[in-house]
Amino acid sequence: MTFNFDELPNRRATESAKWRATAEDVLPMWVADMDFRSPPAVMAALHTRVDHGVFGYPMPPEEIKESVVDWLSRRHGWEVDPEALVLIPGVVTGFNLAAHAVTRPGDGVLVQTPTYGPFFGVAKNANLVQQEMELPCGADGRYTLDLEAFNAAISRRTRIFMLCNPQNPTGRVFRKDELEAMAEICLRNEIITCSDEIHSDLVYSGQKHTPISSLSPEIADQTITLIAPSKTFNIAGLEASVAIIPNKELRKQFEGARKGLAGWVNLLGMVAMQAAYAEGEGWLEALLGYLEANRDFTHAFVARELPGVAMAKPEGTYLAWLDCRKAGIEGKPSEFFKEQARVMLNDGAWFGQGGEGFVRLNFGCPRSMLAEALGRMKTALRG
Repeated sequence: MTFNFDELPNRRATESAKWRATAEDVLPMWVADMDFRSPPAVMAALHTRVDHGVFGYPMPPEEIKESVVDWLSRRHGWEVDPEALVLIPGVVTGFNLAAHAVTRPGDGVLVQTPTYGPFFGVAKNANLVQQEMELPCGADGRYTLDLEAFNAAISRRTRIFMLCNPQNPTGRVFRKDELEAMAEICLRNEIITCSDEIHSDLVYSGQKHTPISSLSPEIADQTITLIAPSKTFNIAGLEASVAIIPNKELRKQFEGARKGLAGWVNLLGMVAMQAAYAEGEGWLEALLGYLEANRDFTHAFVARELPGVAMAKPEGTYLAWLDCRKAGIEGKPSEFFKEQARVMLNDGAWFGQGGEGFVRLNFGCPRSMLAEALGRMKTALRG
C-alpha cells in the first residue's frame, strides 16, 4: 500500500491546539504532532467502533497488551511480560505518577537539560528538589553525555532520574554504552529511572533505539518505561499510553499513586492503540522514509540559506533543534520568527538550561509546508 504524506489536511477548523493557537497567516511548526492523517488501519478500526454506537465503561482486552508486547519484541528486540504493562492516559501523566510513587517531599529528581518542558513540573507537583545536569553540546551541534557531570548532579536525596530517549529537543538517540553507564550509576545510588521513550519508534538510518530497561534484569527492576503510539501514529488526541514496569512491587507503587486522579485510557484510545501496534507497521516504515527526507532537506536548507543558524541532524524524533545564537537576532528567536517570518516555533528557553537562543521546529509535515516555513525564515533573516 502507498501512503500520501504530501497532502496537508485542513486543521484550522478542528480542535487542534497546534493550529488554533496561531493567526491565519502564521505557519504552526511548534507542537509535536504531525500534519499527516493517521494510518488507514487506525481510522478503519475507529470507524467500526463508532458505528457500533455504544460507548460504555472500557475494559482493556488482552489483545491490546499482546499487540504492545509483540511490537516491542519486533521493533526493539525487547521481550516484556504482558503483566508488566499498565495502561495510562498519557506519558506526562506517567512520569508524574512515577515521581509520586517513589519519592517523598524533599527528595531529589534529576533531569538532563535541555529537555521536554513538562519534566520541569515534576518537582513542583511532587514537592521535590529539582536537580539538573546540562548535556554538553559540541562544536558540530551534537549533544553528548558527560558522565562526570551526571555523577556530580546526584546527591543523597536523589531518588528518581527522568530520562528522555530519544532526546527531546536535541534529537539524540543514546547509544547502548551511554545508557549502560547512566543505569549503572543509578543502580549504585538506588535511584529509580523513569524513561520517557515516546519517540522510540522514530529513529533514522544508522541508529537503533535501545530501551534502557532491556539492558539487564537488575536495571529493569529499577526502571519505569513510558511509551505511546501517539507520536508514532499521530494519535496524541486519543490519550493512550503505556507504562512498562517489570518489578511487581514498583508496579504496585505506581498504580497506588493514581489516588483517584488518573483514570483509565478512553475507549477510542484503546481501539486506536490496538490497531496501530497490530496493523500500522507498513505505514510507519513509509513515514520514516518521508521524515528522514524532510530532516535532510531541513538540514541542507539551514546550512545553505539561514545565515548564523546551525543544526545537527537529529538521530530520532521529527524535531529540528536550531541554534540561532550567531544569527544576530535581538531578543528571543522564536518571537523574531513569529513576527518577521510568520512562523511559530517553540522557544528554546522552554526546554531549560542550555536552550536559550535556540528554537525547535517540527518537520513532521508535508514537504510543501516545510519548504514554505523555511523560505519565510530565510526572508526574515536576510531582511
